[in-house]
Amino acid sequence: MSRPQLRRWRLVSSPPSGVPGLALLALLALRLAAGTDCPCQEPELCHPIRHHPDFEVFVFDVGQKTWKSYDWSQITTVATFGKYDSELMCYAHSKGARVVLKGDVSLKDIIDPAFRASWIAQKLNLAKTQYMDGINIDIEQEVNCLSPEYDALTALVKETTDSFHREIEGSQVTFDVAWSPNNIDRRCYNYTGIADACDFLFVMSYDEQSQIWSECIAAANAPYNQTLTGYNDYIKMSINPKKLVMGVPWYGYDYTCLNLSEDHVCTIAKVPFRGAPCSDAAGRQVPYKTIMKQINSSISGNLWDKDQQAPYYNYKDPAGHFHQVWYDNPQSISLKATYIQNYRLRGIGMWNANCLDYSGDAVAKQQTEEMWEVLKPKLLQR
Repeated sequence: MSRPQLRRWRLVSSPPSGVPGLALLALLALRLAAGTDCPCQEPELCHPIRHHPDFEVFVFDVGQKTWKSYDWSQITTVATFGKYDSELMCYAHSKGARVVLKGDVSLKDIIDPAFRASWIAQKLNLAKTQYMDGINIDIEQEVNCLSPEYDALTALVKETTDSFHREIEGSQVTFDVAWSPNNIDRRCYNYTGIADACDFLFVMSYDEQSQIWSECIAAANAPYNQTLTGYNDYIKMSINPKKLVMGVPWYGYDYTCLNLSEDHVCTIAKVPFRGAPCSDAAGRQVPYKTIMKQINSSISGNLWDKDQQAPYYNYKDPAGHFHQVWYDNPQSISLKATYIQNYRLRGIGMWNANCLDYSGDAVAKQQTEEMWEVLKPKLLQR
């Protein structure tokens, strides 16, 4: 008998005064059900979250400890794309929020049903041993419409969902999709089949310049009309709006301009991507906290594009090169978030929560609070 087992036996055989034996047995059973290796101070926090909220706020976390400053009054799910943090799991569960794994795999491998079964078993075991509540499948690889991968991907999602729902009560399985179902970046997926097979789709309404077919110029990461057209197209495919969570960017793109015109048109280098002659790969991603620090020293100050309904600014680097930075702020996000209410989408989320400034600086604190605040449904803000 191990020391923990011996201690439990002694407690049952000689319960503390004032604690009925049956009540103590029930408490011990609860703790044993949570697992003897539960890292939380309260063992019940290792139980899976079973509640399903009416409105989803889906948060991607890429590591470190910034999660301690998140607005936990809103969060319903945290997808952990960084190193596993048991402290985060315990805290999220204390707030009633799910914590889910990242799921990524080579599409060539999943054609084999035996490989799929093995992959799912591995992920399920990892979720169980880490007391997690599901998995977010993030596969952004090319798929040909007539390829074996097309059907295999749908099968993977369905089999993953069936296994997680069966083995972890209340668990959640989600799948990340591009801003539009129209074969973005050569990703021909069975979107209706995948939506039916999982709990909901997280729509990555950003990186919308990954394929630039027109002029090679800098543009918004998530332009208003283009973003909403993507959702309309998903819904036209008969995907229930309650299966769609709107993903918004908490980062922007910094483009070096080959030429910057007087009316702020920034010509960018031709960097092809998956068939398109130009792409946002000509720029680099920058987090919102960096943008907010830089904008005051820009040569243009904050500008607003009425067509794309997005903010941007210009600056000159030490080498004398002009840059243009496009990003999203509370104003641009709120315009898109209104669509969630009008069309009754499942919720909202972002890539990624670590992009804000949680330093506690007074100005940064206000900027960070405004970005969290804009996630709230309008009906809840009243």
